Order: sequence, then structure tokens, then C-alpha cells
Amino acid sequence: MSGRIEVDRSLPPVAVPAIVWNELRGHALETVPEECCGLLLGKTAGRYERVVRCRNEMTRLHQDDPLSHPRDGREAFHMNEMDYVRIQQQAEEERVQVTGVYHSHVGVGAYFSGLDQASATEPLFPFPDADHLVISVEERRVRDIAVFRREMATGNFVGRVLCSEAP
Repeated sequence: MSGRIEVDRSLPPVAVPAIVWNELRGHALETVPEECCGLLLGKTAGRYERVVRCRNEMTRLHQDDPLSHPRDGREAFHMNEMDYVRIQQQAEEERVQVTGVYHSHVGVGAYFSGLDQASATEPLFPFPDADHLVISVEERRVRDIAVFRREMATGNFVGRVLCSEAP
């Protein structure tokens, strides 16, 4: 993939329920200095009704094999497979779907990196239709949350600001 995709601030923001907004922010702050990751569930595409946390396995992978995994959890994420399989099964039982994948960036902005894009478009990625949310944490504060959605017509990702609905 080419360079990173920035948020298009000319587009209207995407609003999420305050409970989802607060959970995303809280999870990102709790895991500093490492990135957080997880899934969002909803009844229809583009709806984020519930946040389900996953464990970030990147540091363990890096420690086990630094040549194959040159980054640790401070610079990348790798969702624990047992976590996301369990969440997928739970979603099926509840008749909801995985509508989003989220992770944080620590010390940098809320953009969709080349690495993020490569993961999202990998043929074996388990959630090909999910949106991708990125939470920017700088100086122990959440600076931004953005959502990156694939446009149907072009297949390209477009970034928009995420904001909280009034409670």
C-alpha cells in the first residue's frame, strides 16, 4: 500500500453513541504506551453499538520472533485470535455483526497507515467489510478518533472524524 490516508475534514463527522465514544477513549488511555485494539458490534453496517476489547499480541510476537515482527505493541497491533473468534461467535448468536475494527496510535495522529491498509486488505483478514477506527493518543490524552471506510465505487478508504452523540 502507498502512504497513509489522512482524515478528510471537509466531510461531515460520523457520530457514535456516547457510551461507545467513552469506551474507545478509555481503552486507548489504559493501554498506553502500547496500542489498544478491539471490535465494534452493531446491527447494520456502519453502526457502532458496542465495543468489545481484544488483547494486543504484538509485543509477544515481537519478543518471540523480532525478525518476522520488527514492531512491538507500542507501534503496531495484532488482535488475539481467540478473542476475535469468540467475539465473532458471540455476534452471530446475538444476530449482530462486526461493524468496526479499532486500534490506537500512541504519540501520533489518527491516520490510516500503510501497514493498517495492508492488514485491512489482506485476503485472510477476518472482517473485510468492517470500518476501521483509529484513536490518536498524545501526551496521555485522546486527541482524535477517526473512521476509515472503504468506498464501494473505488475500493479506496476515506477518513472522517468520529464524534460523540449527546448522551
